Amino acid sequence: MVDLFQKCNFDLLNQVREMNIYPYFHELRSKQAPVVDMEGKRRIMLGSNNYLGLTEDPKVIEAGVAAMKRYGTGCSGSRFLNGTLDMHLQLEHELAEFTGYEAAMTFSTGFQTNLGIISAVTGRHDYIINDRENHASIYDACKLSDATMLRYRHSDMEDLEAQLQKVPDDAGCLIVTDGVFSMRGDICKLPEIVALAQKYGARVMVDDAHGFGVLGEGGRGTAAHFGLTDKVDITMLTFSKSLASIGGCMLTSNKVADYLRHVSRPFIFSASLTPASTATALAALHRLQESPEMVKHLHYIAEYFRKGLHSAGVEIIDAPTPIVPIFTYKTLDTLWYGKKFFNEGVYVNPVIAPAVPEGECLLRTTLMATHTEPIVDEAIDIISRVMKQGVSADFSF
Repeated sequence: MVDLFQKCNFDLLNQVREMNIYPYFHELRSKQAPVVDMEGKRRIMLGSNNYLGLTEDPKVIEAGVAAMKRYGTGCSGSRFLNGTLDMHLQLEHELAEFTGYEAAMTFSTGFQTNLGIISAVTGRHDYIINDRENHASIYDACKLSDATMLRYRHSDMEDLEAQLQKVPDDAGCLIVTDGVFSMRGDICKLPEIVALAQKYGARVMVDDAHGFGVLGEGGRGTAAHFGLTDKVDITMLTFSKSLASIGGCMLTSNKVADYLRHVSRPFIFSASLTPASTATALAALHRLQESPEMVKHLHYIAEYFRKGLHSAGVEIIDAPTPIVPIFTYKTLDTLWYGKKFFNEGVYVNPVIAPAVPEGECLLRTTLMATHTEPIVDEAIDIISRVMKQGVSADFSF
């Protein structure tokens, strides 16, 4: 018998630790903000999904504190039984109304949201067709569903149609795509996806974790950005990004939502969102409704950052979102640059395989609506200086 734990000898992990370029689990000692205290030093935060900067908003914080005082620290049960608060229902109602869907259904995490949706609406005799660059939670949800999974090349509509043609006439089919792809920051080709879905009788689901609060009128998301809310059957979104909390939500029809409330195992058998998490998400939604200019400033500061990097000769992926990836290609080079930026006072996210294909590694930077031009200028100066110096041969820090 093979030792089960033999796989735990992670050679690459040991190598990067020895080289002092291990990039994970840095200790944060302050709020998620444009500038943070990380491991006792001031760092410019260019690695957070706090797109609207609302994790430090006083009204959002106050709402969470007030909810904990009123409802306590947790619900101690699932939504299905004793864990439904009036505030859960309020959040669902307001999210549905804001986005233009009939119904909303909250889950305790974004990852769980995809598991709970996909594993419930598809089954053994159905097909799921994924963009190859969809989030990991979507792939795990496909495994849980027992449906047949097909994949198409990233944003390749000819390949999507080729996969649709493989689906038997007597099988159900769900096309799933990220709205904004989290690594590269590009937007899905939703009009073409919807057209193909209608042609072949498939349903469409958009993971809008990185699109809600970022795209569309007032931050309503990818479907709103294209004017296709009524053509997207299911949208999922997370609270851990623009809504400054934790959790997730499905937006859909009353019929589908009512079905999932009674059959989705990740929903039924998980404790509900905590009162504080629910209240902060609701307060963040209100702030978004009150101040839609936050979304406009987010796009302004992201474009300001992209132009600055271009002017400095830094090679980036151009996409119309707050996600600005910097090309680094090789795994060890990527980790080296990430560590060098960190030491110089800028936190970014190194992205290596399997999150991206081997040879396409990058440094993922993200902007917040609360970033200012002087802070962004400082970050550009550090990034461009380090990139021009190139990778040190001795990897010593």
